[in-house]
Amino acid sequence: MTHASRRLFLAASAAGAFGTEPLIGAMSQPTKPVRVGQIGTKHAHAGGKMAAMRKFPSLFEVVGVVEPDDQQRLRVKDASVYHGLEWMTEDELLHLDGLEAVAVETHVGGLLDTAERCVDSGKHIHLDKPAGTSLSQFKKICSAADAQNLMIQMGYMFRSNPAFRFTFNAVRKGWLGDIFQVHCEMSKKVNDATRKPLSRFRGGSMFELGCHLIDAVITVLGRPAKVSAFNRSTRPGFDNLKDTCFAVFEYPNATASIRSSLCEVNGGRRRQFVVCGSKGTIVIRPLEPFRVSLTLESDVGNYKRGTQRVELPASTGRYDGDMQHFAAVIRGKQPAEYTTAHDLAVQESVLRASDMPLNVE
Repeated sequence: MTHASRRLFLAASAAGAFGTEPLIGAMSQPTKPVRVGQIGTKHAHAGGKMAAMRKFPSLFEVVGVVEPDDQQRLRVKDASVYHGLEWMTEDELLHLDGLEAVAVETHVGGLLDTAERCVDSGKHIHLDKPAGTSLSQFKKICSAADAQNLMIQMGYMFRSNPAFRFTFNAVRKGWLGDIFQVHCEMSKKVNDATRKPLSRFRGGSMFELGCHLIDAVITVLGRPAKVSAFNRSTRPGFDNLKDTCFAVFEYPNATASIRSSLCEVNGGRRRQFVVCGSKGTIVIRPLEPFRVSLTLESDVGNYKRGTQRVELPASTGRYDGDMQHFAAVIRGKQPAEYTTAHDLAVQESVLRASDMPLNVE
């Protein structure tokens, strides 16, 4: 573990973060629901985030949805996740009395501009991934949020996954010893219609999917000293989409390898996150629904030397823990688990692994 990641884990430990349990029960005491709205419906996770917020009416009062694209609004307005909600303009939402938070769920190209307007208006934000293409703009937004004590919660989808929380906790407690290797992979196969919008960004599969794993790698190892990208197109005669990607993260005493493809048949079955240390190894494969194995050199806690299956509570929903934590932080019930410094390190690494310019002014 690097010095930077050790600081993250010590801070998380003091906050009670990265436990073995999912983020459930964070708001056990009665409290006023957070007044929240959503801007955008084009992000791949937009519907899922709205469903998660509406799943917890004691935590969130969803006051409206913004979708400036008329055709897109017509496509989604009758979907069950948006049923009964008021559609409004962004200006109307941001000036709505008592609005406290916004879920930013536009297409990736619009995420940062929207996030900046929300933070400038004094709102906490859930910002879906990845954090756009301009590192300098994201830094500006993070600085503005920190100055106003506003939360930016990034939409990396494994943060509240029980298997990842178990892994982060095991690393923090030193069960695995000194981490020397992380290997992870996240792939799927997309159709031709889906390839076109994804090809807008040079990072391709690493930018779209690999970013989730990069967030987890940096949680374990911290900011890398060097990132090398090896991204390829398997169908150059059809489009320029980088659909098979590989990145190597280098650290003084460790390496991490991240693979992501958009052309692997049933790729979900082989999605994995493997952490190897001097005293043991954790393997999560697949990631959803997760299956965890732990190999130990010596007995630790309730776990024995050798390899064993780790039984954990099933996830109640991919985004449930994130949304519960979002409300808990806003209401002062919990400290934020991730800092803007972490999120900036992730975004810089995502851009480097995607072989995309940082756009730092």
